[in-house]
Amino acid sequence: DLHPGESLIEGLGLAAKEAAAPTILARAVDPVTFLTVGKRESPPDRPPTMSVFNVFFDSPAKRPHQSYRSRLDLKRVKVTSRGKRATVSVGDVTIGPFSGTLELTVYSGSPLVHVETVVSTKEEDRAILYDSGLAFASSEGLRLTWVDTEGARKTVSPTRDAPEQTPAVRHRMIVASSDAGSIACFPPPHQFFYPRDYTDNQHTVWFGTGHRKLDDRFGFGVRQTETGGGNYAPWFNAPPGTEQRLGAFYHLSRGSADQAVGAVLLYTHNDRFPPMPGHLTFTSHWHMAIAVAAQLELLKKNGRKTPDFVRMFREMGVNLVHLAEFHGDGHQKDPGPLRLMELQAMFDECRRLSGDDLLFLPGEEVDEFLGLPGPGRHSGHWMSLFPKPVYWSMRHPSGTPFSEPIAPYGTTYRVGNRGEMVRLLEAENGLVWSAHPRIKASNWTPDIFRDEDFYKADFWLGAAWKAMPADLSSPRLGERCLNLFSDMDNWGRKKYMLGEVDVFKIDHTHELYGHMNINYVRLDRLPKFDEGWRPVLDALRAGRFFVTTGEVLIPEFRVNGRSSGETVRPSDRYVTSFELEHTFPLRFAELVSGDGKTVYRERIDLADTESAFPRLVVGRDIDLKGRTWVRLEVWDVAGNGAFTQPVWIEPTPN
Repeated sequence: DLHPGESLIEGLGLAAKEAAAPTILARAVDPVTFLTVGKRESPPDRPPTMSVFNVFFDSPAKRPHQSYRSRLDLKRVKVTSRGKRATVSVGDVTIGPFSGTLELTVYSGSPLVHVETVVSTKEEDRAILYDSGLAFASSEGLRLTWVDTEGARKTVSPTRDAPEQTPAVRHRMIVASSDAGSIACFPPPHQFFYPRDYTDNQHTVWFGTGHRKLDDRFGFGVRQTETGGGNYAPWFNAPPGTEQRLGAFYHLSRGSADQAVGAVLLYTHNDRFPPMPGHLTFTSHWHMAIAVAAQLELLKKNGRKTPDFVRMFREMGVNLVHLAEFHGDGHQKDPGPLRLMELQAMFDECRRLSGDDLLFLPGEEVDEFLGLPGPGRHSGHWMSLFPKPVYWSMRHPSGTPFSEPIAPYGTTYRVGNRGEMVRLLEAENGLVWSAHPRIKASNWTPDIFRDEDFYKADFWLGAAWKAMPADLSSPRLGERCLNLFSDMDNWGRKKYMLGEVDVFKIDHTHELYGHMNINYVRLDRLPKFDEGWRPVLDALRAGRFFVTTGEVLIPEFRVNGRSSGETVRPSDRYVTSFELEHTFPLRFAELVSGDGKTVYRERIDLADTESAFPRLVVGRDIDLKGRTWVRLEVWDVAGNGAFTQPVWIEPTPN
């Protein structure tokens, strides 16, 4: 309804088949967005050449900030169609120091309505977060339903002046239902969550009157919180001139609220990483402190319980969990008995918690040895993974051997410098890579040591990918890492990028899925703990895996018949083929390649896809003359995505 003073949406509902009348689920509705604006600051030790927006160690909530409600001054309306989707764009929208448009997108064959407030600012160094929802002229006849953190359905029938509530929920959704049907509101499942050290549930939905004390109407929607999740809550970057897309999805149905919950969960496979033939799911970088916890339980003689996270990983379809122990817990730098006892506790606990469908892999995050030579030269943080339990200390006292048998542990290593770390990795077939590269405590890595022998070695896998920092103007997640991925491959060594999560202790009440990604590794069988897990390291080392947020799967990617990690011979013609499975409508695929100097991107528009959960097969000729590598990225309309490891291309003979 474009009349001044009227609700923007006259009716929200579903078309009917043939000549029947449509089903209207809500009348007189206004999309509303609430934006909280703060200032981005860099840590004091950050190099001046690095962008203020490439930061995790920041908490804008600790400085002055302000929240605003969106205001629509109806001056222009535009309708555009692309592929099997159409967008109604309405302006002008202002929301504090930001301005732009409101966009409502529908997808052919889909019950989704995608509502985004698309705004930008001219102000410098802004950090933001947002809430989104629908404001109703009346709450009469509405019921609100959600799933609580114990998995129970909760339903209330609010009155018009019901005070605002922000319950803790599973699955990031809330459903408004009536006798006509249901409207489920939920955010982009991963893009909505800025990076945090902890995944504690932050009550990400709201309903009632007076949201943020900025709107006196009844409404419901999704929300973000200023604080929580550890010492740092960095929010989202909002560089000047970038179009920040503050969005939410509405799933419309004629069914009950319970049916709507089930339908929405299909978009994330029930918050699970689905099994794929010939693949195992691998997740890395978990600070669980399981060794210290096990030792405390033994001291207290309480019996060793099974932690929440074991069931959580099984329910999420995770097969392999690579830990990052002794990161603030334990005695990682102890040269003697304490260190060895804690390693044994980690190995014993991994063995105890593993089973036929889940294997815990011992590992650590290390900050020594593998850096530039010279005193005080920081190595950044790197992850270690050995193919079996390995006892080693990070101190080498004078007069003691590099390795010796120590009862009851067996062969034990002492490492005091780079050379000894390399010897250990070579002796025990270890694998290492940069944790959170180009950010956090790895700001300069792996760039600063790209010419060092240890980086060039086969035991240095490459680096790890995570959606950090966060910027809602990008159609991708984790561009920091994707840019590094291309750079590493152009540096001339075969390096790979695996997904990492990098969070601390979790329990079943947490919003874990939103912070997750997963690696699908080409393996037919899950190893047993006591037989070692060398096949896992071999598959990673060979690039036989792809990374995904879970909603986009890449069962196959080939170039002239060769898969990721393999090498193709020079040719006059390069044919790429790939298979995709997806839940949300797709946005685009991109073939990314390089020649040692330049990065090339060939975009494939996928606006013709529907969210009917299909399997898509795409073939495309591509000019790869002079290139040395090529990989695939795929992204959907919710910012979910997946990317492969490179296929390598032999140099063309002179």
